[in-house]
Amino acid sequence: MKRAYAVVRPVFNDYLIRERDRRRRRDLLWVAAVLLPVAVCALVYVWLHVEVLRVGYRIHELEQQLEQRVELERRLGLEAAYLQSPRRIEERAVRELGMSAPDSEQLLFVEATP
Repeated sequence: MKRAYAVVRPVFNDYLIRERDRRRRRDLLWVAAVLLPVAVCALVYVWLHVEVLRVGYRIHELEQQLEQRVELERRLGLEAAYLQSPRRIEERAVRELGMSAPDSEQLLFVEATP
């Protein structure tokens, strides 16, 4: 790229001082004072919305756990009732332990004393 001037001289602007624009600063503070509460309100709204969603998911998760535990309790109750049935206990005693019903000769009667 060709330069328009033959001699290039450095520019010294040391003597220039930039003054602060007080009106611009006041306008900036006014805008910040107006926008800050709006931004805080928006952040609080978003935070509350996220918390509501989080708590909703947690409630749903806990309800599912409750349903699973109620179902488990029902199944365990049925299993306990099955395991406690006298018919099953008798069948198992005969099958696994080789027990049988006592004969009339094996019965002993005890009299109750007053």
